[in-house]
Amino acid sequence: MVSLGSTLRKCRQQRSLTQQRVAAGICAQSMLSAIEHDQYVPNARLLVRLCQRLDISLDRLSLVDELTISTDDQLNDCLQRYCNAHQYVQLKAYLQRPATLNAVKTATQTQAYYYYLGIAAFQTGESSATAIQDLWFAMQMTEGKQLTVLTRLATVSLAVVLAKRGQSRQALALTQQALAHITDGGFSANLSVVDYLAALVFTELADYPAATAQVMTTITVITDHQASYMLANCYRLLAEIAARQGNDGSRLTALQKQRFLSELFHEKVPEKF
Repeated sequence: MVSLGSTLRKCRQQRSLTQQRVAAGICAQSMLSAIEHDQYVPNARLLVRLCQRLDISLDRLSLVDELTISTDDQLNDCLQRYCNAHQYVQLKAYLQRPATLNAVKTATQTQAYYYYLGIAAFQTGESSATAIQDLWFAMQMTEGKQLTVLTRLATVSLAVVLAKRGQSRQALALTQQALAHITDGGFSANLSVVDYLAALVFTELADYPAATAQVMTTITVITDHQASYMLANCYRLLAEIAARQGNDGSRLTALQKQRFLSELFHEKVPEKF
């Protein structure tokens, strides 16, 4: 499994930089070493400065765990760039290339492949039945009794598709399944996506109190762990919830926070839901 520390270390080594040079003026070399060996988790400010020094985007670090579809780092990076840029037409085409298909080997990689395929199908306006089929397949490809992050993502993504189709009972059941015991395995940036999508399900079902509570819980968890990923998206969703309720003051406040966070962390948010 690729970790934050190993990703930073790999980027530093690719640029032929020493730890001392990267850490200069930012943190102690010993702290950078601890980060690279996953012995210390940097806060958002420190992570931003390290990314700037290494000339890499925070997006590259957003979902580095659990969501790779091959052992080819270049392929995985390209896939992630399409996702982070919301370029779903390109993502779908990339997934359907013979070279991409041939690179998928393991059961976990296959699960991630169908997760991405389902997301691409849904976001490009393809038949929702196709997206449902792909996400259902990804959801079922779990090993053992404990839900993995990837399985939770596939499950709650399927819930979003069903919620948009008005299938509220099934959507709520899947959302509860995705959130069950979600804190048992500790914090993960990827789990922030699960929490966010659960709030989106409640929003699509017009349960605005539940949606707001879910978003606020997600924001609290992210900030408590001194993380940043999905914060801008959370405030964008709060703005959407406020807009649907006709609360223009809350909408503008949330949008102001979202724009600040998007600029600070270079996090792209949806224009429409």
